[in-house]
Amino acid sequence: MAASLILWGHALAALLFGVLALSQLRHAADALPRLTFVVALGSTTLWALAVAGIGANDLTTLLAESLRNLAWLSFMFALVRRDDRSAMGNAIGVVFGVVALIVLAGGGLAMIAALLPAADTAAMVRAAMVLRMMVAVSALLLVHHLYAAVAPKARGGILLVVLALGGMWTIDLLLYAVGYAGSSATVALTAARGIAMALLVPVFALAVHRNGDWTLQLSRTVAYQSFTLAAIALYALTMAFATSMIGAIGGLDVRIVQTAFVFGSTAALLGIVSTPWLRAWAKVKLAKHFFSHRYDYRAEWLRFTETLGKPGDGAAPLEERIVKAVADLTDSPGGLLLVPEGAGLGQGAAWNWDMRDLPAQGGEAGLARYLESTGRIVELDAVRGDSADPEEATHMPLWMLDHASAWVLVPLVHFGKLVGAILLARPAIDRRPDWEDLDLLRIAGRQVASYLAEARVHAALSEAQRFDEFNRRFAFIMHDIKNLVSQLSLVARNAERHADNPDFRADMIATLQDSAARMNDLLARLSQHHSGRTEAAGPVELMPLLERVAAHRRAQHPIVVGGARDALAIADPGRVEQLIGHLVQNAIEASPSDDPVAVMLGAIDGAVTIDIVDHGPGMSPAFIRDQLFKPFVSSKAGGFGLGAFEARQLAEAMGGRVEVFSRAGEGTRFRVTLPVARADRPMIGRAA
Repeated sequence: MAASLILWGHALAALLFGVLALSQLRHAADALPRLTFVVALGSTTLWALAVAGIGANDLTTLLAESLRNLAWLSFMFALVRRDDRSAMGNAIGVVFGVVALIVLAGGGLAMIAALLPAADTAAMVRAAMVLRMMVAVSALLLVHHLYAAVAPKARGGILLVVLALGGMWTIDLLLYAVGYAGSSATVALTAARGIAMALLVPVFALAVHRNGDWTLQLSRTVAYQSFTLAAIALYALTMAFATSMIGAIGGLDVRIVQTAFVFGSTAALLGIVSTPWLRAWAKVKLAKHFFSHRYDYRAEWLRFTETLGKPGDGAAPLEERIVKAVADLTDSPGGLLLVPEGAGLGQGAAWNWDMRDLPAQGGEAGLARYLESTGRIVELDAVRGDSADPEEATHMPLWMLDHASAWVLVPLVHFGKLVGAILLARPAIDRRPDWEDLDLLRIAGRQVASYLAEARVHAALSEAQRFDEFNRRFAFIMHDIKNLVSQLSLVARNAERHADNPDFRADMIATLQDSAARMNDLLARLSQHHSGRTEAAGPVELMPLLERVAAHRRAQHPIVVGGARDALAIADPGRVEQLIGHLVQNAIEASPSDDPVAVMLGAIDGAVTIDIVDHGPGMSPAFIRDQLFKPFVSSKAGGFGLGAFEARQLAEAMGGRVEVFSRAGEGTRFRVTLPVARADRPMIGRAA
């Protein structure tokens, strides 16, 4: 039964592949992929006929299978080579060539085994089977790379071909793996392979008639993976041959010798591969001989920007990231940032650079001027070899030339101004920088120069903001000092007339004590780490606080306090006192000397109100709307224009507001509204 299935299944596959090959003959000359596709179909037809007519294990059948594999590999390679603009053709061609060598080695082993007596060929047959499994695995990986490397928008046109080829080599891999294990299922799998191959023909036919784009766009990552695959396959092939030769020699300890050889060779290979020098050498050689450009610019730019913009608290400082980003472009193991220092350049951040060999002080004013005026990248080896521009050699410092690992100096110029320079260390594989290195470093230098300039602008802006904050605080301090000076001046003038009055002396002492406390408060407010006498917001008895503010100013002007004595507000006592002090002082300055200022406490709509009323000249609606609450705008000669502004800021900080009711020629009412507090909550800031 199995023999009949093998015969008829493979015969049907041969018939279908032959018909498809004949139908494509007229298109064979259209393009290389079409030609290799027809050859692959024809070789598959011959192989299927050999299996059906001669047998799966006959030498002719095995050689036909090798021919079939070579033909399908050629078809895949033709797809890769279809795009003549691709720089990957040579690189991927080496990979296909290695797999083709494995195919030929398998065919050669089959021929040698056929010439030797059957008793001497067991090990050779098993080695040939291992090679065929390696061919199937390698082909499957190449199929995967073929699909992954094609342009995403064109994958629909190549999908069916990929599925058909993957199915063909998956069946081969399963068949030879079972055969190598010595399973009896080999015959059944051989029969199934014929049927499966016949079923793959419609898939190939549909793929031919699809108008898909088979042009490939391979990345360097795919190329390096393919080279790695080829190296692994070559290593496995070498190990298989070596262990087979050791087994052929024989001996009592042949297994031990084989194991020791494999482990020793693997350890030595891993030791060699793990060296940075070998990796750098391989990268340089591959880029030089298989690509039209040294760099994969997209990958390099992504890595460059990721290094520069790496977020997080654990990230290195920006200047160190800048050095690393530029050094990584050319595989330089380290770098040093030189920054403007006076008229010259001084030491900045370093990445993997020994700072002990650097001069203690900066300098190089001539070098800074040269780099800024020319923007040229300096090749230090050319300066050392006297082949550089004489002007360039004149400006180079001796310590830089004496440093053997110093390779190139990249100026960082932003809008015609030198913001720094990066000295790169020599790469692991020493080479002279070519035009591609210089162009990439020049572009990267401009980019990091903008980063540096922006960082310095941010630092300057932050410093300016700190000065602005200090100036703002100082302006408020000056306003409060002016109020204190006015208050103390009035006390001094009144002391000449009322010095003998005990009540006046008591008020004067209280005023002096309050003024001293407020001056200390002003000094504290100048510090950015201290906010003055503030307390947590809570229920506050306002009447004692208002009476205290009034008592401190009665030596200047008559003040009347009245209203709801039991009113409580949610507030900060220190801020309330400062707020009311500003408004009362403004009212005193606006009032006639014999007209008292009224401070009235009340409650309206669930809120506490404090009204400060004067009978001064009043204000116009336009002034209230446009100027009253703006800082540094005042209607009084010598005024700072900060009292009302700061009063509103303080009220809003406590969840309240300041309103103004004024009429020109009649006077002004400032109303401070604060959140009301429940009487059952503990009070803070009770006046003494």
